Amino acid sequence: MKLIDLHVHTTRSDGTLTSAKTVELAAELGLAAVAITDHDTVAGIAEAAQTGKKLGVELVTGVEMSTGWEHHEIHLLGYLFDPASPELVPALEWVINDRRERNEKMAALMRADGLPVWARELYAKYPRSTVGRPHFAVKLMELGLASSVQDAFARYLNPGEKYYIRRHFIPFDEAAAILRAAGGVPVLAHPLQYKLGGEELRCLMSYCRHIGVQGMECLYSGYTTAQEKELTALAEEYGFAVTGGSDFHGSHKPDIHMGSGRGALRVPYELLEKLKNIKTAGAL
Repeated sequence: MKLIDLHVHTTRSDGTLTSAKTVELAAELGLAAVAITDHDTVAGIAEAAQTGKKLGVELVTGVEMSTGWEHHEIHLLGYLFDPASPELVPALEWVINDRRERNEKMAALMRADGLPVWARELYAKYPRSTVGRPHFAVKLMELGLASSVQDAFARYLNPGEKYYIRRHFIPFDEAAAILRAAGGVPVLAHPLQYKLGGEELRCLMSYCRHIGVQGMECLYSGYTTAQEKELTALAEEYGFAVTGGSDFHGSHKPDIHMGSGRGALRVPYELLEKLKNIKTAGAL
């Protein structure tokens, strides 16, 4: 069975491997295809595609957009779209500008506590990345204030903690419309990560169907077999394609491995074929 990974991050957002190195790792692991789904950017796709062509790994155009729904931050994965789409490009630029404003405010809060943190230094250190909280987490580690990225988030950067500042988000329905206008297939990312109750999750699913979301990430790092079966049944009930991915970030999430998640993840190539069929049907 050919295996794939449809949820992978690179240094273009908050991963620790470049786009090329990410695809090289996918080739080493024997994956047939990999989707680069960096947060709110498509900057790494061209480099990844070139490497994939050389190594025989199919590169799936992807992105993970941060959106807002009913006071929740909801992530929307997009696949098989045109990365140069006139609908998508300005939307992602807006997100990047909003991130920059937030970064300046977070750095100012840290300096008010005597910490030598400047957003411009992070941009210089990570010139090809979409700088955000993970990069601040590394800085806090360097200052001796955290033992890991996860520790820095838990103590300083998660909602409710000292240096957290809420971002502005593209509304969920607008993000889905943008991805579809770009020729892509919008997919609800890791639905159990939002800590929604059963009825609230069904409410989100109904809304997803209403606004044109076409898939749900049912196979994901840390999900049990029972959870995967439950989510797959829910996806089928609402008419969504089933997708899956590890959410690989390299050393920022050292317990998550590309292609296998925390050890048990297996995403068959046939799920990608179904996404392609959805895209083709939408183009008719």
